[in-house]
This record gives sequence, structure tokens and C-alpha cells, in this order.
Amino acid sequence: MNTKLKSLLIIPFFVLLFFSSCQKEAVEITNPEESEALAPNDELTNLMFSTSTMDGSYDNILDNASCISVELPVTVIVNGLDVTIDSKEDFKTIEAIFNEFEDDDDALEIIFPITIVLSDYEEIVIENREQLKEIIKECKGENEEDDDIECIDFQYPISFSVFNRNFEIINVVDIENDRQLYRFIKRIKNEANLIASLNFPITLVYADGNTVEVHNNAELAQTIKEAKDACDEDDDNDYGDDDFTKERLDEYLKLCPWVVHEFKRNEQDRTVDYDAYALKFKEDNVVVMRARNGDVLTGTWSTRVTDNGAMIKLEFDTLADFTLEWFVYDLAPGRIKFYQSGGNRIIMKKNCDVLVEITKERIENYLQECYWRVARLNVDGADNDKKYIGTPLKFLENNQVKIRVEGEFVTGTYDVLAYNSNGFVLQIQIDGRPYLQLEWFVTVLEEGLIKLENLGNRDDKMVLKRHCFDTDDDVKFIDAMLIQGAWEVAYYQDANVDKTDIFYNYTFNFKVTGRVEVANPNGVSVVNGSWLSYRDEGLYLGLYFKDNEPFNILNHRWKILEIAEGRIEVKDLAADGSIERILVLEKKS
Repeated sequence: MNTKLKSLLIIPFFVLLFFSSCQKEAVEITNPEESEALAPNDELTNLMFSTSTMDGSYDNILDNASCISVELPVTVIVNGLDVTIDSKEDFKTIEAIFNEFEDDDDALEIIFPITIVLSDYEEIVIENREQLKEIIKECKGENEEDDDIECIDFQYPISFSVFNRNFEIINVVDIENDRQLYRFIKRIKNEANLIASLNFPITLVYADGNTVEVHNNAELAQTIKEAKDACDEDDDNDYGDDDFTKERLDEYLKLCPWVVHEFKRNEQDRTVDYDAYALKFKEDNVVVMRARNGDVLTGTWSTRVTDNGAMIKLEFDTLADFTLEWFVYDLAPGRIKFYQSGGNRIIMKKNCDVLVEITKERIENYLQECYWRVARLNVDGADNDKKYIGTPLKFLENNQVKIRVEGEFVTGTYDVLAYNSNGFVLQIQIDGRPYLQLEWFVTVLEEGLIKLENLGNRDDKMVLKRHCFDTDDDVKFIDAMLIQGAWEVAYYQDANVDKTDIFYNYTFNFKVTGRVEVANPNGVSVVNGSWLSYRDEGLYLGLYFKDNEPFNILNHRWKILEIAEGRIEVKDLAADGSIERILVLEKKS
């Protein structure tokens, strides 16, 4: 493996024995004069040190101290109830107990002894509350800036190459977590007798889950500096994460649309009524809400920060359930929670791809971007989407729509029409496709997804998913492999029964046009079908041969289980995730 010397870090030789590492031999050494040398206390070293410092704020609901964390599991008594905390997720149990009643006095008692972890990862056994209080006194005050950086983290593993004075590599130290990195950098800051280098590229993870790849010291330092204050580190002692300012709350609300995922009003769960409702907080205190059926309502919003936390006031003339002044009791990356006494709660998630204010132009432009798969088509209580496997739609600028069937295009027309000032209807006219030719009301327009409901019967649903050719390397590999040469069914299993003989000596030829031709042992074409490979939370191969037996039993969106040169194995999954059928295609020699 080639390793370039990107940064020089000097430590004594005996320190190497402290680390578990592996030997690397063939290396390419960058001239030390050209490298970006790191002194023990230079900016990047300190930034890496702060990023790896233990963050104890996530369990402040337990210890009220960001400089320590309590090692789990731990047992606590919350408002008289015994609760065992095994993971971070269990903190939500404590929050739920605290939030059950607004006016009660919440109390939490820790059952000692416990083990705490300090910011330098030292572990101490604490025997009683007095001993814990003494440790906490050493922490900085609430809301004061601390040394750790929590808004960005390293994606592990990362590694350092270690060199002798002649710049010959003698070791590679693999780092698996923050604790190991902290201790490694700490020795770098205190010792100065040997050279080590950080091996690029490395990946960093932001607080909202997004990642960035960096390739040198300058990029790494700049990325950490830009991210260090980009999130709420929640270093206060309030478990609800309500230490944000009004300005930060306002900007966060306006950043993107928000989609309702949970709704409770007057102790009644109303999630089924408001799930997927989208809100867009705009300037001038205007909020626009879009319902699932496409109705758009306009109201007002305002925020204020009180001694008890931040509050948001929503007002709609015709939507009483949302009209209330809510406490903002949780603000996390991509998620926000509102709460009010009397059993009222809203949980929303950020979705920048939702179009709250849908226009005719937006729908038309969106339709024309790529091909679209019919992922769902339910009419009169029956699933009809199987007839559209492997047959994508293409919407053109001149109101033409084409559907690709067995490698050939069937042309029709489409139009987007306004409906009662509440939304838009997609009309499709294609001969022989009666279930497409309904008044489809556009209910959701998201990234790669369009949801529609039949105006005549709102229980009729259609879901279109975007399919852009040549944008996914894995799909391109599958396509390129399938169109090269002839294929045969090497194995077919249904309900644990081997039924491969059904397709004995039949040859399958996948054409670049989307047609799949099947020939008998004499080379005579016996049936044509449609095929399409795509990604949808996994890789899939869609096959459709209409009602032509025996090939119609292959009509399915097969999930790709394994793929190699000249071989592809796919499966049919049951509702519980078990495998009902297996199909193996192999290239004929």
C-alpha cells in the first residue's frame, strides 16, 4: 500500500509499543521539506485533540455535567420509578416520565456505585452523590464554551504512518474511536522524537449525518474550524435542548420544509390525520401548510424565548388543531419537537425536497427530468403495478408521454391541470392503459417521488419513482453485463422446491432497449418481455412477460442478492422478509 507523508508528528520510539498496529512495507515517502509538518501544539493538532475529547453532554439528564459521562448500564429512580438505562435511547424514557405532567416536580436519583468517564477518558468509580458533586464542581458553568468539538467527528477507522529519522516507515497505527485518537494526539502533544503522518483521504461526519472527504492537512483544519460552531452542542443542563436563541430557532425553521411524523392533540393521537403534512416557515411570519390531499393553507407563525424555554405560536383560520402556542422542547439535526400541556405534541422532520407550494410549472419540469417507474398502482382495491414492471414512462415537453414496452415506445399524451385552486391533476392518455387514464391528483412531490390519488376514488393510489439512466455505477454495471451475450436459468426455486426444469434450454437475451427475448432450444424466439434494473433501497431487476406461460411466473421486481461476472442471483421476499423464491441467471458459454 502506498502511503504519502502528509503531516509530521514527532514522538519517541517506545511510544509505538503502546499501540496495536500492523506492518506496512511498500511505501511512497513525500519529501519532508514538502510535507505539512505539525508541531505538537499547532492549530490542526489542537483541533483534532478537541474533536476527539470525550463529550459528556448527551447524558446531562443524568449528571448535569458536560465534562463527564456515566458509564452504562446504570439504574436510576425517576419520579419514584426504577429505570435501568442500558443505552442512550433509554434517556428518552426519562424524558417521557418528566414530560408526563407539566406542573410536577421532577426528581432523579442515581443508584450508586457508578463509573464515570472524564473528558480525557479516565474512568473513576463513584461511591455516592457527595463524591459525584465534587467531581462536577470542576466542570465549567452551564452554557460556557468548553474545549470539545461536537459538531463534527471522524469516521473511523483512520490511520497514522510512523517513520524513523531516515523517513523509513516502521509502523502503521490504526485508530478505531475517539478514545484511541485522543490518547494518540495527547502523546503527540507531549513528545518529540519520532515522525508520524496522518493517512489521507479521511471522512468526517457532521452532526446532521452528512459526510465530507478531506485530502490534506489544510482541508482538514478548515473543515473542522467551519463545523465547530455549526450545531447546538447542548452543553446546558436542560435535557430538552432548549438553550438556542430566537434567531437560531427562526433561521432553523426557515431553512427547509418540515414534515409531520407524529401529532397528538388533547391526549388524542392524531398522527393518522396529519402524517406527511408539510409546513414551510417563510419570511414575514407567514407559514404555508400542505395537506396530503394537496390542500394548501396559509397561516402565521412567531417565536419568543421565555425563562421556561423557546415557544412558537401557530395560527390558522381553518386548522384549530395546529393553532396553539407550543413549547419547542427538542431541537436536533433534522428534527424538531413542539409540546404543550394537556397532551399536545408535534414531531416534525426536515425535508428540503418537499415542495409545499406546488405549481403547474414545477410538476411539469419535475416530470420531464428523467424516466419514471410505476412503483405502485392500486385501483378498486387491486394492485395493478405488476403490469408496469420494466416499462418506465417518459414525459416530454410537448405534452407527449411515452411508455417503453418490450423495448418499443407507445406514445400518448398528458396534461397538468389546476383543480379548484387547491392543487393539480395529472391526466394521462395512452391507448390500452385504462388504469393510467384517471384524474390523478398530485398529493406529494418529493425528491425522486410523486404520489397521486384518483379524484374519483381517493383510495386509488399511484406512486411514481424517478429512474435516471446512467447515474448509478452499480446499475450501469448490471446493465452492461446483462446485454452482453445470452443467458439461461441456472436455478429456480419456489417454496423450497427446485423448479429449474421449467426453463430448461430456454435462452434469454437482454437488449439495451429494455426488451428481453426468449428463444427455445432451436433458437426460435417464443416470447418477448420487458426488463429494467434499478436501485430502490437496494438493487432490483424487474422482469415482465405479460401472461405468457411459463415465463409469467418470473413477472416480479426481483431483489438482487448476489452479482458477479456472468452470474446474477435474485430473490422474491415475503412480507416478513423471508425468501419465497430464488432465481439464478448465468451467462451461456
